[in-house]
Amino acid sequence: MYGLIHSIDTFSTLDGPGIRTVIFMQGCHLRCQYCHNPDTWAIQSNNAKRYRVNELMQIILRSKPYFANQQGGITFSGGEPLLQTDFIRSVLENCQTNGIHTALDSSLYVKTSLLKKVLPYTNLFLADIKHFDSDKSHKLTGLPNDLNLANLRLLSAAYIPIWIRYVVVPGLTDDKTDVIKLANFIKSLNSVERIDLLPYHTLGVHKWDILAYQYELDQVLPPSAEDIKSIQNIIANITNIKVYANI
Repeated sequence: MYGLIHSIDTFSTLDGPGIRTVIFMQGCHLRCQYCHNPDTWAIQSNNAKRYRVNELMQIILRSKPYFANQQGGITFSGGEPLLQTDFIRSVLENCQTNGIHTALDSSLYVKTSLLKKVLPYTNLFLADIKHFDSDKSHKLTGLPNDLNLANLRLLSAAYIPIWIRYVVVPGLTDDKTDVIKLANFIKSLNSVERIDLLPYHTLGVHKWDILAYQYELDQVLPPSAEDIKSIQNIIANITNIKVYANI
């Protein structure tokens, strides 16, 4: 068994608690208008590298001393890691056998049957909510959000720790009515530990140009600090959960 991996970051502090090895899997079925890694979309890519489970575990185990000292571990990201469920399940199981904390960064826009395969081996989910409104989600990503929300409810029912991630895009995801509905949904979940607001940015636009993809948000500016703060306050007041914002 092998996995198609776009890249590996062996010293990340942004993708879960502590110092982490982050494995970016190749392949994604969403087409988010603001995506900063469109080079991960294609399932097959000349830029991706094949790793067998034991090869990836050798890389992960080299960083284990840093994990122990900083309460870190590994995070699967992407792309969408759950498109390669059997591979990541095997790696996650190996990590837990070796006492390594495991996290999965996913949009959760996938069949619930895929998610269930990794539940026993995942300590934390970094769960993206692209948009709470299903029609607006479809316009933004190419898919409605029914599976996303259903899978979040599944994680909540299993009391698996969740960190919610939400990208704030002016004119697309910052409508206050939608934000209030989003906050009330998050409040209904059992196991959300934190919420991260991620301001829209244009750092990945050059990749769209390289790939000859049409970037439709070229006139959209990043949100102001005031707008982020306003959304942060709305969500925090409704959910009573710590909301982090990279202002």
